[in-house]
Amino acid sequence: MRIVFLAAALALSAPVLAQSASPAAILATAPAGTRFGLLVVDDKGGEVLSIRADDRFIPASNTKLFTTAAAMALLQGQPAKATVIGLSAGKGAVPDVAVLGQGTVSLSTALDCVSGCLAPLLDHIAAKARTVGDVIADDSALTDQRWSPGMSWNNIGTDSGTATSALVIDHNELPIVVTPGRAGQAPVVTVSPYYTVVNQAVTVSEGETRLGIDRAVGGRVLRLYGTIKAGAQPWRELMGLDDPAHYAGWLVARELGKRGVKVRGKVRTIHRPVGTAPIGQPYKLTFAAEAPAVLLPDEVQLINKVSQNLHSELLIRRLAFAAPLPEAGKAPLTDSLDQGLAAARTVFASAGLPRAGYDFSDGSGMSTYNRISPRAAVALLRWTKTQPWAAEYRASLPIGGVDGTLRRRFAGTPLAGRIFAKTGTLNATNALSGWMIAASGRELTFSIIANDVPDGASALTTMDSVLVEIAAQN
Repeated sequence: MRIVFLAAALALSAPVLAQSASPAAILATAPAGTRFGLLVVDDKGGEVLSIRADDRFIPASNTKLFTTAAAMALLQGQPAKATVIGLSAGKGAVPDVAVLGQGTVSLSTALDCVSGCLAPLLDHIAAKARTVGDVIADDSALTDQRWSPGMSWNNIGTDSGTATSALVIDHNELPIVVTPGRAGQAPVVTVSPYYTVVNQAVTVSEGETRLGIDRAVGGRVLRLYGTIKAGAQPWRELMGLDDPAHYAGWLVARELGKRGVKVRGKVRTIHRPVGTAPIGQPYKLTFAAEAPAVLLPDEVQLINKVSQNLHSELLIRRLAFAAPLPEAGKAPLTDSLDQGLAAARTVFASAGLPRAGYDFSDGSGMSTYNRISPRAAVALLRWTKTQPWAAEYRASLPIGGVDGTLRRRFAGTPLAGRIFAKTGTLNATNALSGWMIAASGRELTFSIIANDVPDGASALTTMDSVLVEIAAQN
């Protein structure tokens, strides 16, 4: 039964190639109730096909196209600050350790780490001090807006909805591995000791693996429940963090202890509350080791290729540093997210996007408040081609049948290796916008969005089939 199910799923992931079917006829095969918007233009901007192109749709991760384009426009050439781990004057002769994030790099604890590595920074601290006081975790470079408006509560705690913080370690994700024991026994849980685990799961001899994780927002107790089949492969998940700065401070204290450094004090966090201006550093570093910021094109490629949510949220907030001055008589915005969104809107206006064609509440597309029209998406894409960073932006997009979130789509079709586009998936939503090379060799710019997809269904097969057919006819 399982093999049959997998085969059916794989079959559904490939476009159904209709013989000379019209795009409208293919769209009609989608699950009942699905609402589509579609715009395709040729290399000169002439409309090839338009279906509800000015209607507004939830874009899901097509939001990232707008976030990364705004960042490329506003942050080019601006030096990004590094993440710092240093020593500051503490109480008496014992220094404190300060960890200062800027939202520009994810420190890595991986054993095979080659850049942004946490270990050498800690080695520098251990070489300078054998006893320290507090560990200060400072993410006040950005306001403390851990989740953007409109994100579904059920995503909090998952790797898709990990809290946004200027202080980032391992993308603010923690792995959990559950290994089955003998039938009737609890499985073995492997997870960071940052959490206390209440293991209510059971290993079973029959049935399927069905495990769940329950944790209160801000809580440090993790409850595992459900069943795992005896002899099954370990169950693996990534969990999001609720307070990444506190976790970073806890981890630094723990790892310094492994290096023989005695930590006398406690972990302290410095957050900047929403609605407040930058607070500055209430400490002075006497020694600092730095992890340099990731280059902007590399950050954009990470975001668009694999649809990385956290880094999208960081990027839209970093646009706050390029936010426009307030209008006369209006108070300045003090929240990083609002400032970043305001800065992005100036880019979209200068690019000539229709103002009714976009509204955003976040940078990643997890918010159900976001709206775009296919026409706005196509206008954005065509505008990026006129910019000096056009090649880097285009190279950040997944390639059909080749890499990123499109590596399994369009394989075996004429569009394999010839479609370059950003995906988007959210509850009841599928989206795809980018460029494709038609049968004639012409390049087409397109945006197709499906909303109101019935529960348990997908519009991907229909969308991919439509694009294959349009490319074949042009």
